Amino acid sequence: MPCHFDYENALRTSGATRIAGIDEAGRGPLAGPVVVAGVILPPTFCHSTLNDSKQVPARFREGIYEELTRHSEIRWSISIVEPLEIDRINILRATHLGMRRVAEILQPDHVLIDGLPVAPFPWPQTALVKGDSISLSIAAASILAKVTRDRLMLDWHEKYPAYDFARHKGYPTRLHLAKLREYGPCEIHRRSFAPVAECWFDFS
Repeated sequence: MPCHFDYENALRTSGATRIAGIDEAGRGPLAGPVVVAGVILPPTFCHSTLNDSKQVPARFREGIYEELTRHSEIRWSISIVEPLEIDRINILRATHLGMRRVAEILQPDHVLIDGLPVAPFPWPQTALVKGDSISLSIAAASILAKVTRDRLMLDWHEKYPAYDFARHKGYPTRLHLAKLREYGPCEIHRRSFAPVAECWFDFS
C-alpha cells in the first residue's frame, strides 16, 4: 500500500493545520550521528515515488530530497545529534532530543512520529508503527533524515577511509566490525555501544 494522507486529513478535520511528520536515521549504527527530520507538507502535496527511505533506491532519494527541500510550500527541519551526545544520554534519549528540536523549529499543531510514542513530548502526537511506509509526511521526513546522514558519512569516509564508511554508513556490517577490530574506534564511533567498547584502543 503506498503512502497516503489519511492520518493528516483526519487531523485536519479535527482542526489541526500544521501537521509534522518526524522520522530518524541512524539509531542502529556504531558510528556517526543520529539524524532526525521533521516535515510539514501542504494539504495538496502529491508525489508518485515518495515512500519510506529504505524502500527508495539511493539514486532516487537524492532527487526527492532536492524536491522536498526546494518546494516553497514545504516546511522542514533537521537535527543532528552527535556521537558524544549519544554516548552521554543513550541513543533513545538522543533520538527523542532530536525530535523535540525539530518540533521546536516547526511549531506544529500535531506530530506524526514513526514508531512508538515519545514521552515527554511538548506537542500532541500520534505514533505510527512503520509510519514511514504509510504517512506521506513521515516518509518525507525519512528521506530528509536518510540523505542527510548518508552525506555526513560520506564526508567522514574522506577523513577516515580505512573504515569504509561510504559502504556501510557506520552500521554494524561484517566489513565494519572487521575494520573496527583492526583499527580501533575513531572519533565518530559510539563508545557506549558494546562492539565499539570491546575494540577500544588507547592511542595516547
